[in-house]
Amino acid sequence: MKTATLASIALAMSVTVANAQTIGVSMSDLDKFRTALLNGVVNHGQTISGLKLVTENAKGDNELQKKQVQKLIADKVDAIILAVSDGDLGPQMTKMAADAGIPLVYINNVPSNLLDLPENQVVVASNEKESGTLETKQVCALLTGKGRVAVLMGEPFHAAARARTQDISDVIATPECKGLEIVERQAAYWSRDYADLQMQEWLSAGVKFDAVIANNDEMALGAIRAMKKAGIPMKDVVVAGVDATDDALAAMTAGDLDVTILQSAVGQGAAAVDAAVKLVNKEKVPRENNVPFELVTPQNIAQYLPKSQ
Repeated sequence: MKTATLASIALAMSVTVANAQTIGVSMSDLDKFRTALLNGVVNHGQTISGLKLVTENAKGDNELQKKQVQKLIADKVDAIILAVSDGDLGPQMTKMAADAGIPLVYINNVPSNLLDLPENQVVVASNEKESGTLETKQVCALLTGKGRVAVLMGEPFHAAARARTQDISDVIATPECKGLEIVERQAAYWSRDYADLQMQEWLSAGVKFDAVIANNDEMALGAIRAMKKAGIPMKDVVVAGVDATDDALAAMTAGDLDVTILQSAVGQGAAAVDAAVKLVNKEKVPRENNVPFELVTPQNIAQYLPKSQ
């Protein structure tokens, strides 16, 4: 299986558009991270002369996303970039695009049929084994290997949620972190509001925990909001998320968030556009194109803050 890193993608993908091309983009939804992801696609696309982007938002609706992809195919776009709402939709989306002969780039969410993709279909994402592993190892270090952990999961059928949650269990199973215990684990669907409500339920039920490990920053921020409303000092709880969104970095600067993992929306967006253009031009692209994750903590946050700060 061929895998490319962001660095090799940047070197390999000197893209040009010989004739006007149209790329259709279907986003599963537009939360904080996926909005940044779409912006990464659009902003990079605007740097390529002759390239037009048509964007759609499925708003978390699988059936709506299928209809949007069908419309893009009917409109004869040259390629499709797809942040699929459910990885298990992959086989259907792959067949639709393959039957139409249109290149397809899966972005961020890995389809369940990854190993069966045809040559003109690829994935641009980040290796989820890195995200939950980096996050949980840092929490383990902050707790010196012992403590009670509450886990907030994303959408149950999202590949990233599955992988990041498994990463947590895998790290806790290691000798240096075996003193950690998962006391609660619930889905909050990537949502700040759902996480807030879930944390309120845990607190009302008297659940005791030393850390909250969330599959993304939005859920970490929701948990923080609920704990602060309940009067819990944030210095007493380790909170971790993934994405390094601006809101998460602000929370870390304020001393509320302890760990986040940068998932580069800009890097994924640019790599997806470049991959789509190359596929349209009949050039070869590796099946998997990974954009590395990076650990962000209060010790190194300065390099990740917006330049205006």
